Amino acid sequence: MNVTLLNLNADLGESFGPWEMGNDAAMLDVVNSANVACGFHAGDPLVMLETVSTAASRGVSVGAHPSFPDLQGFGRRRMDVPLPELEAMIVYQIGALEACARVKGMRVTHVKPHGALSNIACADRKVADAVAHAVHRLDPALILLAPAASQLIAAGRELGLPVVEEIFADRAYLDDGNLVPRSQPGAMVHGAEASLKHVMRMVEERALISINGKRIPVNPQSICVHGDNDDAVATARAIREGLLKAGFELVSIPRLLGAE
Repeated sequence: MNVTLLNLNADLGESFGPWEMGNDAAMLDVVNSANVACGFHAGDPLVMLETVSTAASRGVSVGAHPSFPDLQGFGRRRMDVPLPELEAMIVYQIGALEACARVKGMRVTHVKPHGALSNIACADRKVADAVAHAVHRLDPALILLAPAASQLIAAGRELGLPVVEEIFADRAYLDDGNLVPRSQPGAMVHGAEASLKHVMRMVEERALISINGKRIPVNPQSICVHGDNDDAVATARAIREGLLKAGFELVSIPRLLGAE
């Protein structure tokens, strides 16, 4: 019997200064891969180093989580940045995390855009191309972790980047495959039980399932649990246990592609 490989990831390292966000230590006991904030929407140099160090001690792979420069808005506000400047910002952020990883004997293996940057890149091919170009120019072996059924997936594949398709455990989908905006009712899937049910339907049917019941065929490879939710750790644990019970094997993002 062939065992299907899946990845469980979380957006972490989102504290900065005296402000604490989430329970990274607990999440790193559950997930296989961490998307680490690079200082533009959250995180700071010390937090980045500490997050990478904890990930290393747990055997968790590390990826960069670049964003628009928006600490006040947590990277969730749209910014109209010229594309060459946007590419430079992404390279800068990945490079910062790569330095932190090197100090801790780790390496950055994937890149996942954050918040508004990701949402825009999912729908706008020009922005998607800018993100993919930035990653490719820095290192064409970096894995692009991108939302399933998005323009970002297409942009990465066109450049020949290794791409992993991501689905969200705690977010609802529109009929076009994009996320329901957080400003709208029903955007979030609340609680461990509801999130697990949401994930299992998508994984088993190999499709995004919108709030209206529309199914969009995808290849779910990685499942994200947002680390800033109050019930994030409980949700991640429930999803991990549910997937293992269903016979899936949970591995790091590089191992999904045989790169580890």
